[in-house]
Amino acid sequence: MEYGLVALWLAAFLAIGLLATPLAARLFRDFPDRGVALSLPLSLATVGIVAYWLGHLSLTAGLVVGLIVLATLSVLSLRKLDREAFDLRAMAGPVLVFALAFAFMLTVRALDPAVHPGGGEKFLDFGLLKSLLRTSQLPPEDVWFAGEPVKYYYGGHLLTALLAKLTVTEARYAYNLVLAGFFGMLVTGTYGLAGAVADSRGRSARTAGVVAAFFVGFASNLEPAGRAVLWLLPDGLARTIADALGVTIEGLAASPAEFSYWGASRVIPGTVNEFPLFAWLNGDLHAHMLSTPFLLLAVACWFAYYRTPADELGRRRLLVFGALPPIAGLLTVINTWSFPTVAGVGWLALTFADSDPATLVPRLGDRLSRGRSLLGRELRRTASALAVAAGVLVLGGLWSLPFWLGSASGRAIAFLPDRSALGPLVVVYGAFVLVFVPYLASRSRGLTARTRRIALAATAGLIVLAWLVDAAAVALFGPLLLIGWLVLAARRNGTDSARAGSGIVGRARPAESDGGVDGRSGLPDVGFETVLVVAGVGLVLLVEFIYIQEDAGPGRFNTVFKTYAQVWVLFGTAAGAIGAWLVGAGRPTIGLSGGARTAGRVLLALLVLSTSIYGALALTDQVTSEASVATVDDPTLDALEFVSTTHPEEADAIAWLDSRAGQPHIVSAPGCYCNEDDGLTSYNWVNAPSSFTGLPTVVGWDHEIGYRGEGPYLDRVADVETIYEGTPAARTRLLDEYDVRYVYVGPNEREAYGPTVFDDLQGITVAKQWDEVTIYRVSQQRLAA
Repeated sequence: MEYGLVALWLAAFLAIGLLATPLAARLFRDFPDRGVALSLPLSLATVGIVAYWLGHLSLTAGLVVGLIVLATLSVLSLRKLDREAFDLRAMAGPVLVFALAFAFMLTVRALDPAVHPGGGEKFLDFGLLKSLLRTSQLPPEDVWFAGEPVKYYYGGHLLTALLAKLTVTEARYAYNLVLAGFFGMLVTGTYGLAGAVADSRGRSARTAGVVAAFFVGFASNLEPAGRAVLWLLPDGLARTIADALGVTIEGLAASPAEFSYWGASRVIPGTVNEFPLFAWLNGDLHAHMLSTPFLLLAVACWFAYYRTPADELGRRRLLVFGALPPIAGLLTVINTWSFPTVAGVGWLALTFADSDPATLVPRLGDRLSRGRSLLGRELRRTASALAVAAGVLVLGGLWSLPFWLGSASGRAIAFLPDRSALGPLVVVYGAFVLVFVPYLASRSRGLTARTRRIALAATAGLIVLAWLVDAAAVALFGPLLLIGWLVLAARRNGTDSARAGSGIVGRARPAESDGGVDGRSGLPDVGFETVLVVAGVGLVLLVEFIYIQEDAGPGRFNTVFKTYAQVWVLFGTAAGAIGAWLVGAGRPTIGLSGGARTAGRVLLALLVLSTSIYGALALTDQVTSEASVATVDDPTLDALEFVSTTHPEEADAIAWLDSRAGQPHIVSAPGCYCNEDDGLTSYNWVNAPSSFTGLPTVVGWDHEIGYRGEGPYLDRVADVETIYEGTPAARTRLLDEYDVRYVYVGPNEREAYGPTVFDDLQGITVAKQWDEVTIYRVSQQRLAA
């Protein structure tokens, strides 16, 4: 185990996070920990934004200037803060949470650190990281499409490369260290944000933070629990139930020994339903994982706006037009799928905050100040919030303009995909629904009797509609969206009316102990946790009707994959804040009382138990599996150590290529569906020479079809075939066209093209030879002559 590197990276993360604490304290001044839980992603976001822009001139200069900008902003923030802004006891909690989460994931990764080609996209992620470490300017060159800039959202890999440069760490170790660091940021950010939301409602920040950290960092969906129940039942009864549900008796349902960590991520047919623990166990360094801490950072900024009093116009404008656009721009480069989510959460926060969003833009406020009816006020508020959120989206696009002009690839929007059945949806999100339903039901007591009757009728209508259009998600999540929206609107409209002296919307009630109604105003006792529920539910419903057409998978495969990853973070944070209410952690007047409080604690305990089955079995399997047994006694973070064991015939050749300076182009056999007879398909040992070195190959995995189209990809596949098998003239022309400096001839190349020699070509000589691999050096000068 590389304990020195572990200590170095932990110290680096803590130091970088500490550098941003004054800036975080200014942005998140009302948070119990003054934003310390979000200071590390805030630091990396600041450095990353500067490095991204300056990196198009010099990546090293971008890193240095980024650190200077971060330090400057923190110094300026420190001058405007008093000593009371820093509560060391409150700040210690997030630091401890990060250290524990970092250590936990390092332990997991050290048992299986390898960047295997199967079961994920580690070859893509590692190759992109190596390419960024080799380049001096952005955008990086595509390791699987030599001569062209990468067509992919690479911001998370850029941050990884910056951290590797800062700590002088090789990519083979940085890969797993940064995975642990981003996991720590995700868990800590969830802990801090959920705690702040709960604290704003008078509940225990610590309880909310711990519950949220569990749901986001360790919990799974209910698939393992369901299969465990089938295993415990008598065989006949289990098979009867399985047949009725349309599931098979396999995996955990057959025996704990047959458990596979993979099954819980493929519950809804034709989609991917990941949750964070699965993603980090699988070990990709992928965009949907690396973006989550920064999505939380953006959501926290919206919450800070939500809490800011209406009369603090300058602070509200600073958050909306100052902090959020660059964060949204960075999220575009890290994971473009998260970019619209920032605006969506913002639209809801702007709509339901006490302060009028129209006041952020003076002329907009003047134009939308008309309309005194309840419906008119609601439409005006929603429209102005949407306009401001769209403005943030536009500004975020400007902050990421080089990406849109260069690395982004176009996609078309399609409608009415295959929809999810009720059973799989309950399995994926049932644990969250069981937390949200009693909470929203209690809050609906603050609605007027007329509004409750309308809501009940609308719920019945949604169920009928779901049956007519075969959309089970509408029946399951439609009522949550409706009630969530109504209680938020009732609270806000009641507050507006009370402020204007014209009464309140909602039924005036005496103070109650179940937390459903604010005892002073009679309004629903709701806050930002409900905004997060509505946002997550909205995303789940959206992908039932709209998806992005692309080649990453059939239909809505990738749309659900990338969207559900965000939903889990939003739901997990909301569940933490609501969980504190569920167990009565906080002031007695706003918690559950008596038997209801006991029932809430029992419910939460059952959810923790049922969603922990996956983690317990998966971690046990991680320790006892054949892939891990060899590393239990001698764990390592070396992502490439497995090469010398599984592919010793190529290990030395790949290491020799890796020692080359710069980014000379190579040619090797591509991994694509067109070579299925030869076994050279993606997710296998193909293009290791480019993926493990960062040296661009003429064409690599068929992922490039999704970025550049099928025609250009297959043209290069044909050109590579010609380089290995064609006439001397054709081979010479293509080697020159692609500026190839090394030709790799290993087991894959011989399997695909047969015996290959280049003795008949002028300017090509053997650079290095091993038993199974020959690498030819191409002299472009002699080739041209």
